[in-house]
Amino acid sequence: MFLKRLRLTLDMIRFEHSVFALPFALTGALLAVRDAGFRAAGIWRTMLWIVVAMVGARSAAMAFNRLADAEIDARNPRTKTRHIPAGLLSRGFCWAFTAASAALFFLAAWELNPLCFRLAPLALTIVLGYSFTKRFTHFSHIVLGFALGIAPAAAWIAVRGSLDPRILWLTAAVTCWTAGFDIIYSCQDFEFDRDSELYSVPRAIGIGRALVVARLLHVLMIVSLIFLIVKLQLGWLASLGVVAVIALLVYEHGLVKSDDLSRVNAAFFTMNGWVSVLFFVFWAADIFFGRPNF
Repeated sequence: MFLKRLRLTLDMIRFEHSVFALPFALTGALLAVRDAGFRAAGIWRTMLWIVVAMVGARSAAMAFNRLADAEIDARNPRTKTRHIPAGLLSRGFCWAFTAASAALFFLAAWELNPLCFRLAPLALTIVLGYSFTKRFTHFSHIVLGFALGIAPAAAWIAVRGSLDPRILWLTAAVTCWTAGFDIIYSCQDFEFDRDSELYSVPRAIGIGRALVVARLLHVLMIVSLIFLIVKLQLGWLASLGVVAVIALLVYEHGLVKSDDLSRVNAAFFTMNGWVSVLFFVFWAADIFFGRPNF
């Protein structure tokens, strides 16, 4: 019975979509290792605990989001079949899963270094707090983006024990990327958000203009990545990775029209999964094998 509920919980939080943020966190860690001249002690142990921290934080955040939004999800035709509104999982079990995931996150932060552990409550507050933002601000997409965007900076701290402002360009890139695709995804709920007085960019300015804002945010993502390449003197493989990201984002935006949202899921899940994975592949290759541009 427990294993069945655990399987349902992992399905509820879309555990497989940890791929969205994890590659960027690992990139942040590898950039920190590169900056240290590949002399970081115990790097593979550190990498393992970074992965554990990411899984714990994301699992806690997703389960908490489903708990916080259970009543809203029950009223929304698109989400009423989710696990809690449909009665497939109890609130009690989801609360227990959230607490266990948060505990795992704190354990990982403790194992990484003292600064990570001191910052862990703030990080968890940000990723859990996002769940309430659509009740009072149209900038909820930016908050979600920042919740994912702190991952590479946190990974840098995990490796170096301190924060280098240069890595914040990757935080900015992930923030803009996430906010952009979340705006696209939220277009599906335009009418429901309007009728329920929930906040989102589509509700504030309409679907057509919201898609333009999403494009602008993705342009800012690319600009941030270019600045990061310059600041860290990365090579041609990293630049090629940015070109690949541009191509994928152009294709993603081509899938969604203001009068045709039928392919939003393909744009949201499939294309953004490829963005994060290909980004990591190119940048990891540059870190290990590339030559600086400057």
